[in-house]
Amino acid sequence: MFSFFIKFFLGLSSQMGYFGVLFLMIIESSFIPFPSEIIIPPAAFLAQKGDFNIYLVVFFGVLGSVIGALINYFLAYFLGRKIIYTLVDKKIFRFLMIDSKKIEKSEKFFLEHGNASTLIGRLIPVIRQLISLPAGFAKMNLKSFIFYTSLGSLIWTILLSFLGYYLGANQEILLAYYEDLKWSLFFIFVLLILVLFLKYFLRQKKQK
Repeated sequence: MFSFFIKFFLGLSSQMGYFGVLFLMIIESSFIPFPSEIIIPPAAFLAQKGDFNIYLVVFFGVLGSVIGALINYFLAYFLGRKIIYTLVDKKIFRFLMIDSKKIEKSEKFFLEHGNASTLIGRLIPVIRQLISLPAGFAKMNLKSFIFYTSLGSLIWTILLSFLGYYLGANQEILLAYYEDLKWSLFFIFVLLILVLFLKYFLRQKKQK
């Protein structure tokens, strides 16, 4: 089943080109759940074959992520917390697998980690799609939001591109070990980010 989806998105990426990467990443990063893990690696695989440029895959992947995040940010910024929470209780949002508990989780994460959560959150499933909402509720500085979101999206997109590009040299390995390698690399990146931020907070605490 998994190999079917990989082959399907290889064909889809080939047909849609860079616009497809951009469009699908906008969807993935907004309130519509759509995993980037099945967008970027197939495009990077095609780059390894010479059909795409790997740098453009990363560029359009990051651009799509930022645009999608900005959609959520501005929705939360202008509609406000009360309206958003009311809307997510509607049936259509349940169909999209979004509910108030998930938004509360992302909001709690934002309150605990501050502006930097828009960077860290881009590396955490579920949180990554919704972390822009609490940033909008708090009316986070737009330049800071774009900076942190772009940096987090860049790290995530490069990780997925690396996976698709370098394993793309052997399609059988990509199909057989994609899941295990994806999660291994993901947890390594998350661990590194957490260690860096822990050191930062401990240093700040000592200075007080």
